[in-house]
Amino acid sequence: MIGKKIVVLATGGTIAGAASTAHGNLGYTAAQIGIDELLAGVPALQGVERVTEQVSQIDSKDMSFGVWRTLALRCAHWLARPDVAGLVVTHGTDTAEETAFFLQHVLAPAKPVVIACAMRPATALSPDGPQNLVDALAVAASDGARGVVLVCAGVIHSALDVSKQHTFRVDPFVSGDAGPVGYVEEGQLRLAREWPVSAVLAIPQALAEDGAWPRVEIVMSHAGAEGRWVRALVKEGIDGLVVAATGNGMMHRDLEAALLEAQSRGVIVVRATRCTQGRVIGLPGDTLPVAASASPAKARIALMLELMGAPG
Repeated sequence: MIGKKIVVLATGGTIAGAASTAHGNLGYTAAQIGIDELLAGVPALQGVERVTEQVSQIDSKDMSFGVWRTLALRCAHWLARPDVAGLVVTHGTDTAEETAFFLQHVLAPAKPVVIACAMRPATALSPDGPQNLVDALAVAASDGARGVVLVCAGVIHSALDVSKQHTFRVDPFVSGDAGPVGYVEEGQLRLAREWPVSAVLAIPQALAEDGAWPRVEIVMSHAGAEGRWVRALVKEGIDGLVVAATGNGMMHRDLEAALLEAQSRGVIVVRATRCTQGRVIGLPGDTLPVAASASPAKARIALMLELMGAPG
């Protein structure tokens, strides 16, 4: 990392958590330690040229559009600086995959933007955050690295594929069928496939406007699913709906009928899947389109960005 400037943008999360009695046996509260104090506690990072910014200080379960907007604009600012090699974003694990996907599609960066997180707070007996930070900075400073990735437990995940699949393990993330981008081993990168690349889904200028974001919600198909919740959302003026369907985009007939009604009224409806592996493949005669991402949460982000970028 010698001679390479890395910018660290902090948003809070468990990686910045501290001991507390607020949550009983869990014993900590997220987002309690500022980024400078957090980095000062990692001896391996001393001497690394870096700039820090505290963008927010929240538990990632409370991530908001406002924080996303601010974070994206700060990322764009620093990515445009020729003296900056890459960015590290500290983040909680709960919505890290959503933030990563969002940033990839509004920035499509030619430099690395690395999400660093932790499953144990900074005050834990054996915190995992310090090593994840060291690994994240190694990725951000690597020649040829690009795109938004998440680094956790020595594994580099693409923003396009990563999802949290375990509640407590220190390696809770998987990359589905695609597999990891690579691994960080003793500070060295071993790549398994290409860095993430995508087109920009939203007009970046739209993010600078402090206006309302499109309303897109997720509904789930399951045994006994009804259509009344869809009809209620339509009455509230919803802009889009993502259905977390079963299997290859299948859904209960009552739910499907309500979704078709919503579509006929101008609501954009797309199908994703509850399955954590594979993708939805459209079939002849389909009446509801397939989402760009198999993950319902990511499909929601993609649809919001498409609506933000749509003319008129």
